[in-house]
Parts: sequence; C-alpha cells; structure tokens
Amino acid sequence: MDVASALEAAAERGLDLVEVAPNSNPPVCRIMDYGKYKYQASKKAAEAKKKAARVDIKEVKLRPKTEEHDYNVKVRNARRFLEAGNKVKVTIMFRGREVTHPEFGRRLLERVAEDVKDLGQVEMMPRMAGRFMTMVVAPLKK
Repeated sequence: MDVASALEAAAERGLDLVEVAPNSNPPVCRIMDYGKYKYQASKKAAEAKKKAARVDIKEVKLRPKTEEHDYNVKVRNARRFLEAGNKVKVTIMFRGREVTHPEFGRRLLERVAEDVKDLGQVEMMPRMAGRFMTMVVAPLKK
C-alpha cells in the first residue's frame, strides 16, 4: 500500500501510521494508537525495573584493637547483610601509630572472611587506602 493511502486509512480510523521496521525493503508500517503503545511500553519497562535485583553495599567498620564481643556483633551484622543479598564492605580504621602495623588489620579482615565464608566470598581482597584498610565481601550465588 502506498504512503498516501495508508495515511488516509489511519486518519479514517482515528489512529496513527507508525513505522515498525524502517530498514526492511519495503519499510513496514502499522496502523495503531501510538499514545497507547508508548504508555504500555513504559508500563512494561517499569515492571521490569521493579523486578530487577538491587544489590546495596553495606559497611561494617572495625578497629585493630576491637574486643571480642564487639567483633562478634559486627560479624553478626555482616552475616545479616549477606543473607539479605547485599555486599558488605569491611573497613579497618587505623588511628595514630596503629597504621605502622597493617598486618593486624589484614589478620582481622582474614578472620572476618573466614567467619562469613558460608554466606559470602571475598570480592575485593584487603587493600590499604590511607588510614583505612578495606575488603568487599559479596553474597554467594543461590
């Protein structure tokens, strides 16, 4: 059908002539309500976005001299975050001269990784950045 008669047919029905396959030979057009089509497409995109999994990064901060009970509370929080499907960033904060012994912080991070290994795996190995040593633990795939 030629373009003029297609436009006329669309106008008779009160609809729009929409090009759906411009690269084919000849180009393919369709008579439809374009506003309704765009509305349905946006609703479909919103529904897909709602179902997409969102992974947040939760942070747990420790110090090299953190006592046992406080350490257990922090590890319990990290386990809870991993169970919820979030990544956990474990940060060791060094104060004053503590920064001269980063091996204490590394040992603590390895201990955290060992305590949560049934729920998560280390995504980013311990890394020193100024007075902070950080490690990222991601939840295991189900």
